[in-house]
Amino acid sequence: MTTMASPPQPANLALSRKEDFKAFADGPRRIQPEPMTRAQLAALGGGARAEHDRLRREWHANLGPLKTPQLSELHEDLWDIVDSNLQDGDKAKGAVAVDAFPGLGKTTSVLALAREFHRREIAEKGEFTDQGHERLPVCRVGLTGNTGMKDLNRAMLEFFGHPGRHRGTTAQLGQRALDCVLSCEVRLLALDDLHFLRWRNKNGVEVSNHLKWIANEFPVTLLMIGVGLAGKGLFSEGGSKGDAVLAQTRRRTTRLGMRPFTIEKEKGRQEWRQMLLALEQRVVLADKYPGMLAEDLSDYLFARSTGHIGSLMTLINRGSQRAVRSGEEVLSRDLLDGVKNDEASEQARKELEAALERRRLTSKPRKRMA
Repeated sequence: MTTMASPPQPANLALSRKEDFKAFADGPRRIQPEPMTRAQLAALGGGARAEHDRLRREWHANLGPLKTPQLSELHEDLWDIVDSNLQDGDKAKGAVAVDAFPGLGKTTSVLALAREFHRREIAEKGEFTDQGHERLPVCRVGLTGNTGMKDLNRAMLEFFGHPGRHRGTTAQLGQRALDCVLSCEVRLLALDDLHFLRWRNKNGVEVSNHLKWIANEFPVTLLMIGVGLAGKGLFSEGGSKGDAVLAQTRRRTTRLGMRPFTIEKEKGRQEWRQMLLALEQRVVLADKYPGMLAEDLSDYLFARSTGHIGSLMTLINRGSQRAVRSGEEVLSRDLLDGVKNDEASEQARKELEAALERRRLTSKPRKRMA
């Protein structure tokens, strides 16, 4: 494995490798570019203006994560599970599955917690273990549609950069992965995109059994992330042999979800407004003004995102990029109407917009409106 002279840049990270995950976890927080008026922008020289716009492009592309109620709720539950999994090595630890629809911020929220956990473990225990190995509190693995036991073991070894990751039997790769986890004192194993597995076929049953082996033998909290995991059969209690095997996972796994923003009740409208106010503070445009998002665009943004924070962040990011590039320097309905969003949001937009325009729904808190 080649030793890197300097940590990788934030825009060039692959979190399935330890060097990249460490750079993500240990790296400093981004600094928000200085807000400027139009006059101040005009006074900048060509090079200085280009640099300022570059910083704004990178900032707007990385606005999150926002500490929404949904993120806070998920983190509280995850900390409960992670901190309670301090049993000795002879006891199996509880696993957790974050199972929610796309666009709700599952992976972003889990990575935010993984980053905090990594930093806490390093601060408390140091960068190296008592045996002199590199301490890696978190191992993050992304799965694909054809992942079987051997592929999963190889992916874990890929994270550690193990020289033996390209050869060996399934059992040999598994033992090497266990050795890496023990040597580096991994305490959180995150498996992302678990929904890519076909749980009801042979590979799915094998991987389910393999996950139970990991829970039994690895001194880690197993954190699985995916979409529709219950429907895929992760928690099935069905009657077939395959379902019975998969259902054993249910007793050891806590299922957590994430909810979208809703506006049917006052509490939901308050949450939506607070999130827009926080997001408004992060946008760096010369003509930004108080209430740009939370007042003038509240209903519009809810219709365009259908309450999914992933869709909202995409829209704000792309709109801010266009506002800087075009020189408009403000987010408005006219500007955002020209910005494309994800297909799911665009499909659901018309019906929701009609209800908001007819005042059957509103995203603004009624107390605030009064």
